[in-house]
Amino acid sequence: MNKKVLVPVLAAAMAAAIMPVSSVMAEDELIKVGFAQVGHESDWRTASTKSCQDVFSEENGYDLSFVDCDNDEAAQKEAVRSFIEQDVDYIIIDPIIATGWDTVLTECDEAGIPVIVIDRTIDDSDKYAAWVGSNFKTEGLAAGEWLKAYADAQGIEEINALVISGTTGASAQIGRSDGFNEVAEKYGWNVIDEQTGDFTEAGGQEVMENYCKSYEGQFNVVVCQNDNEAFGAMTAMDNAGVTYGPGNDVILISFDACTAGLEDVKAGKITADFECNPLAAPFVEEVIQTLAAGEEPESEVYMVEHWYALADQIVDFEIDGEAQEMTEVTDEVIEAQY
Repeated sequence: MNKKVLVPVLAAAMAAAIMPVSSVMAEDELIKVGFAQVGHESDWRTASTKSCQDVFSEENGYDLSFVDCDNDEAAQKEAVRSFIEQDVDYIIIDPIIATGWDTVLTECDEAGIPVIVIDRTIDDSDKYAAWVGSNFKTEGLAAGEWLKAYADAQGIEEINALVISGTTGASAQIGRSDGFNEVAEKYGWNVIDEQTGDFTEAGGQEVMENYCKSYEGQFNVVVCQNDNEAFGAMTAMDNAGVTYGPGNDVILISFDACTAGLEDVKAGKITADFECNPLAAPFVEEVIQTLAAGEEPESEVYMVEHWYALADQIVDFEIDGEAQEMTEVTDEVIEAQY
């Protein structure tokens, strides 16, 4: 399963362009789809869920069984088993963690039900038809290389960073941590600490409150692995009297680039935000249509994503020799975001 393909982010346009599944199946025969979602911990997750509910609607020819697993690994596996019992046609999984999946995916395989994995990855099984999502390590590398270029442009010679990571063991956490830490090691930065905020605002605030007490005056960069953690971190820094954003004490880096995150970029709070596109459902539907036609889909579909900042924080940088483009945050950009 090594084949890769890049797809555009214009999910709405793509959704309109995709042939309705009713043209593949009989009009009165709904395709049954089960979706085991991580939970509802962030704005990103809400957008991901809505994308699937919009695409896999009865109007579009689907009968969707949706389970919010509330970040409970055992509950997610039981949800998948319940889909097998319901004899659904396809199963979509956004795995809470990357391991522990081989047994339940074997059960899906034996039942003849194709599985499509979205967003996060599964590391201990290849018994799924396709994966659709983001390159999390690339996101982490982008954040790190941007920080190097930006710090150089600002004359900042020393980086002392605190990281608020996502749910430990989630592929998004692993990839973003690996990517950023690789850059930090290359440039000799001091990553003071990394603790999980579980991708939640409350978690981000709690971790940042502890950081402000434990490392007062010792840090000039805070990396939050999603926007909701950044929202919580900002509250904690506000309460501790720590200033952040362009021209202030702390460079604040975030991931996801949801609408509220980009609003904070425009407000001069988040210095740079690195997108993780949640609108995978139209591309999952393409996978389902390919399978329904008896053809083999691409095994890995990477979403194209963007890196966001205000004009004065846009700098030139590369990842593995490839120049990266940044998008200036404007009202129009925010309006178009998820």
